[in-house]
Amino acid sequence: MKAWEIIRDLYSNAKPVVLEEEDQTWTANNDVLKFYDRLLSLDWSSNVPGSGAPEKIMVAAIQALENRGYLVTNSEHLLQEGIKAHANGDYIRLHKISAELRNEMLNANKNSESPYWKYKIYNSFGEYEKSVSFNDPVEVEVDSKGFYNATKAAWLSQLIGAAMGTQVEGYTSDNLYKAFGEIKDYIREPNTYNDDITFELSFLEAFNEKGYNVTSKDIALEWAGLIPCGWSAEEIALRNIKSGILPPESGTYNNPFNEWIGAQMRGAICGMVAPGNPKLAAKLAWYDGEVSHANNGILGEVFNAVMISLSYVKDDVKDIVKSAIDIIPKDSEYYSVVKFALDKCQKHDNWREALKECEEKYIKYNWIHAYPNACIEIIALWYGEGDYDKTLHIVTMSGIDVDCNAAQIMPILGIQNGMESIPTRLIHPAFNKIITYMRSYKEISLDELVSETIESIKKAKL
Repeated sequence: MKAWEIIRDLYSNAKPVVLEEEDQTWTANNDVLKFYDRLLSLDWSSNVPGSGAPEKIMVAAIQALENRGYLVTNSEHLLQEGIKAHANGDYIRLHKISAELRNEMLNANKNSESPYWKYKIYNSFGEYEKSVSFNDPVEVEVDSKGFYNATKAAWLSQLIGAAMGTQVEGYTSDNLYKAFGEIKDYIREPNTYNDDITFELSFLEAFNEKGYNVTSKDIALEWAGLIPCGWSAEEIALRNIKSGILPPESGTYNNPFNEWIGAQMRGAICGMVAPGNPKLAAKLAWYDGEVSHANNGILGEVFNAVMISLSYVKDDVKDIVKSAIDIIPKDSEYYSVVKFALDKCQKHDNWREALKECEEKYIKYNWIHAYPNACIEIIALWYGEGDYDKTLHIVTMSGIDVDCNAAQIMPILGIQNGMESIPTRLIHPAFNKIITYMRSYKEISLDELVSETIESIKKAKL
């Protein structure tokens, strides 16, 4: 039926009634008003659910655009006015200021003096692919017990890293030391309730359906169906998708956060379903990344996907790090970041000294940005030297977006050395069952997730 025919039938068959006052729906508007006020309030002041770390996402949006080489006119004045209105609970004023500020961001001017523009911008996988060289893939036997062991260790290591990180994310390394000293074990009972894994599960759902032919649109539609809400780049991408703006525009339209960590934090699954094949892992990561990110933000996901893919066929962690860096275009800003971190690792004997230099270099970037966190991944892997405990300790004590970083790098060691390499004290019973806020995958056992991952790979290879 045509749209007009459906509507004609709807009102042609509607029988007039008289509603009592309690049956009318006007009071629902009050609930809507409270919802939008609360949603806007979170933009101006919020705390990370797992750790309580403070954030002001509206201020961070300006920061993110400036990192990307833009000037946001009148932003300082509007931010101060918005902070004042929020503190006073003046939501009439706050909604007006927020609309004006978002318009300023949407029409931000290019800052020609920003160093950002001296690097090449990568807009597609095709452009990226032409700029790098990949080694030939190494065949991995996915039917073997060893592969099952490695895949289970990969997922479990994600859960361990996420649980360890969620409890302390959003704080500096110095402040973690002051508050807790050396963190080598969970400081509270761990759980699996983490927003990061939801996007990997959405990818897995799309991959299970389409295999290696999966597209960014396929992944975006799974987001729309499965994920009720996100944060920063992912939340804006979700709103774009639900408004009919599909990838790659969903990651670029009015999205100041598209070089933050959101894509980098979900690269592991792309490497897991492309074991020993870094080019394929990079392709899958690009398609997944462009749902919510662009350019350097996508390269962050490629970087992690490649490291995971290589961990199935390489034993040396430092070799994996260097190989993954080599698959980042040398004329990209992301390459300058990971190369800087590697250089500092090779310069210093102590990981804290390397971290200090990276902290100083990227001081103007938000703690959720891809750059400072990519540095921490490299530092933890380099100085961890393949030791599970040591690597987890370093990535935890380095601070900032700990759960994303730990969940992405710890699977490398799990894949290389299997379940036997994971310290027993870190394997908590909570990890037997993964609980999420998704519309499906409300609960899934670890064993079910491992089996689903492997079966999806087998199906894709047919």
